[in-house]
Amino acid sequence: MKMQLNKTYLILAILLFLIEACIAIFLKTGFIRHTFGDYLVVILLYCGLRGLTSLGIWRSAILVLIIAFIIEFLQLTKVLELLNLQSNHFAKLILGTSFQFLDLIAYTLGIITILIIETNYSKHFK
Repeated sequence: MKMQLNKTYLILAILLFLIEACIAIFLKTGFIRHTFGDYLVVILLYCGLRGLTSLGIWRSAILVLIIAFIIEFLQLTKVLELLNLQSNHFAKLILGTSFQFLDLIAYTLGIITILIIETNYSKHFK
């Protein structure tokens, strides 16, 4: 994997980050905050990865899904306490605080969406 900038993916990542920030700031509960935000976060990570590296579609998608699953399963442990980050708001936001099976479904659907878009429209992103 080598570093390679792709402006289109980086712009998409920035836009998705702004949307995620708005969700985190303005919505404290509900479907958009808890499920749709998880759906979007894997798309954000994918766009960021594709915007900064030369990894292909499938490798990027699988890597992002693995990372998302690892973070979600870490929530079954006391990882924040082990890292002495239980009071750190940013760490809680990134690593989460409780395992939710629906989050795994949201991550998977986000990656499936990416793969559908990429296989049908990828020529527009290059």
